[in-house]
Amino acid sequence: MSGALAGIRVLDLSRILAGPMATQTLADLGAEVIKIERPGRGDDTRAWGPPFVTDAQGRPGTDSAYFVCCNRGKQSVTVDLSHPEGQAIVRALARQCDVLVENYKVGDLARFGLAYEDLRALDPRLVYCSITGFGQTGPYSERPGYDPVAQALGGMMSITGTSEGPPQRVGVAVVDVLTSTWSVIAILAALRHRDISGEGQYIDMSLLDVQVSTLVNVAQNYLSAGLVSERNGGEHPNVMPSQSFACADGRVMLAAANDLQFTRLCQTLGIEAVAADARFATNSARVHNRAELAHLLEQRLLTGNMVEWESRLNAAGVPCGRINDIAQVFADPQVRHRGMRIGMEHPVAGVLPLVGNPIDLSATPVEYRCAPPLLGQHTEEVLGRLLDLTPQRIEALRAAGAI
Repeated sequence: MSGALAGIRVLDLSRILAGPMATQTLADLGAEVIKIERPGRGDDTRAWGPPFVTDAQGRPGTDSAYFVCCNRGKQSVTVDLSHPEGQAIVRALARQCDVLVENYKVGDLARFGLAYEDLRALDPRLVYCSITGFGQTGPYSERPGYDPVAQALGGMMSITGTSEGPPQRVGVAVVDVLTSTWSVIAILAALRHRDISGEGQYIDMSLLDVQVSTLVNVAQNYLSAGLVSERNGGEHPNVMPSQSFACADGRVMLAAANDLQFTRLCQTLGIEAVAADARFATNSARVHNRAELAHLLEQRLLTGNMVEWESRLNAAGVPCGRINDIAQVFADPQVRHRGMRIGMEHPVAGVLPLVGNPIDLSATPVEYRCAPPLLGQHTEEVLGRLLDLTPQRIEALRAAGAI
């Protein structure tokens, strides 16, 4: 069975997380992905450890856990973009590809003759996706940009954390992750347009744009009512109760999003009178009287353990979940059932555990074809197969420092 993107070839000039995660998703969906890396160093994240991938004897290798989280399914080819012959190799490979993804600073690839305009002249069908911190235009376009900066400028940190503490970044690089998702959507849309028109196009993705769009209802609260949300320790600004509460042995997250669920919550907790109290009878009232209600709920929840409450509340139709640590996540029976931990054969690690892809397609399921590559693992194979370079020519390019 072939993946949904079988026959699509992607040239991946991206590094770090947003671009590599996008191209990993394309690979999982069946595309062939060729990852271009710098000779000697490769993607910066290969060195972003510890922890590093270990071999069968437990000895750390050269590739970090960070690198392998977003680079499976790819072929690694080492090319020096500053070398004229390296630039020629990338141009030749681009002509054999449907999609190019890059996250260099604005204007960097133009210096090497690898900008969209340069490659479009060679192949007008190419879909070219650029990912930067702030986009290709605007007063910040030439700034370097990373996920934490986008979280700061884009408002995420202003609403993350407790009211008593400082602003906090989200615990994972959520802007990078979401930018990868939006980039995949844009690439698929551009490929569909190409199917119809025969023309490729340019995609300008910005971490800051994605972050601002991620504010969703918090942004709309401001646009509609001038409400500037503040840090509230994870409380939902528009729904109550929708926050975490302490139990006797840990914390649970409750999300009773309507009046019926709130009534069932109170019945299950044995505090039916609270549901009938005018201060809490509607969601608007509950939001206005948040502190009083939170105190009443937590006092009752502290009398039981989190597994007990989770079971009882879910049985009553009230959304509730324990707050798992990362080890508990991968031991969770639902996570295990859904196959979110996979294993792939790796040339150093043996069977390498990885996080699975969440896409579940009935006819064209995702494919886990190969583990994250070693640096330059596929240089000779790809250059020989796609560019018809002989072993002697490849060796000459290596001696010249082009690969």
